[in-house]
Amino acid sequence: MERESPAFDPHTPNVARLYDYFLGGKDHFPADRAAAAKILQVAPELRAAVRANRAFMRRAVRFLAGSGVTQFLDIGTGLPGQDNVHEVAREITPEARVVYVDRDPVVLVHARALLAGQGGTTAVGGDLRKPDEILKHPDVMEAIDFSRPVGVLLTAIMHYISDSDRPHELVASLRDAMAPGSYLVMSHGTSDARTAAVDTITEVYESTDAPLTLRSRERIAALFEGFELVDPGLVWLPEWRPDQADTIDFADGPESSLIFGGVGRRG
Repeated sequence: MERESPAFDPHTPNVARLYDYFLGGKDHFPADRAAAAKILQVAPELRAAVRANRAFMRRAVRFLAGSGVTQFLDIGTGLPGQDNVHEVAREITPEARVVYVDRDPVVLVHARALLAGQGGTTAVGGDLRKPDEILKHPDVMEAIDFSRPVGVLLTAIMHYISDSDRPHELVASLRDAMAPGSYLVMSHGTSDARTAAVDTITEVYESTDAPLTLRSRERIAALFEGFELVDPGLVWLPEWRPDQADTIDFADGPESSLIFGGVGRRG
């Protein structure tokens, strides 16, 4: 059954608001905080894992911008926070163009308010489960030239895509639209992490507007089909090109980040 964009509901935990809560933001409600508290009781490392995901995004965007990428498509952007993609990219490439895509109307309101008056950035409504609609959206087509390299970001979104949504086909649709020299940035929650924490996290997210489908490293790696993984490959978040000033350390080891991350280049 096709899922529509979520309506605003402060009584049902929302994944974008949960992410904002774990990052220390203010855009959340009692239902979100209650769900977050239940998770943190058994998986306190999740707060650090979310921060590590944000740090991974920053390092990956800097890598792409340093590799000559000047246009970015961020799908499943979530609520705006500090160091958004356009801000990070423009530290290296001032002319970078960025399109943010999300299916949550509340996220879009926040994103458009943040981007008001800023050239070269836009926010559009779109669902990763309908990649062709994203790629053919007039605002996306106006902002991004798909005949040139583009950086596509799928950070912490693919684990909200169920197997019945055919994740391989969704990523392949994006890949086929990307010119050689383009990059895919992906981070994905994994079932390879601690079993007790993973079970509770998955259970709590069943009550949200986007249940989790955690995958093994092998299954996540398969989503990069058609891309060549850049060094160091698909690794725990803190292990991807660590930067002392922008890497979250985990006392119990990098696997406590609960998420794998990687960057693939289309040849």
